[in-house]
Amino acid sequence: QVQLVESGGGLVQPGGSLRLSCTASGFTLSEYSMNWYRQAPEKEREWIAGIGATGDVAPYPDSVKGRFTISRDVAKNTVYLQMNDLRPEDTAVYYCNRNVFWGQGTRVTVSS
Repeated sequence: QVQLVESGGGLVQPGGSLRLSCTASGFTLSEYSMNWYRQAPEKEREWIAGIGATGDVAPYPDSVKGRFTISRDVAKNTVYLQMNDLRPEDTAVYYCNRNVFWGQGTRVTVSS
C-alpha cells in the first residue's frame, strides 16, 4: 500500500537550514506528482512545493520562493525539501503528499 514517511525536522535557529526527506513506498515517484505542505499552529494547511511525475517543479509560493527547493531521487524513491534561510514563521508541521495520501508529518521549529 502507499506509504509516505517524512523525516529531517527539528529545531533550528533563524537563518539556518534543514533538509526534509519523504520516503515513499507502494508506488514509483516517476509516475506521480508529489507535494510538500505545511501547517502552522492555528493556521490552515499551506501548499509550499510540488514536483511533477517528469521532474518538473511548480512555481513556489511567495512565502518560500528563493529559500526552499524541492527535489527527488527516483532511485531512492525519496522526495526532498531543502529549506534555507529559515524564519520563525516557517515553524510548522511539514507534510509530504501524493493525491489523497499523506505522511505523518515532521515538525520544524525555528527559534533562537
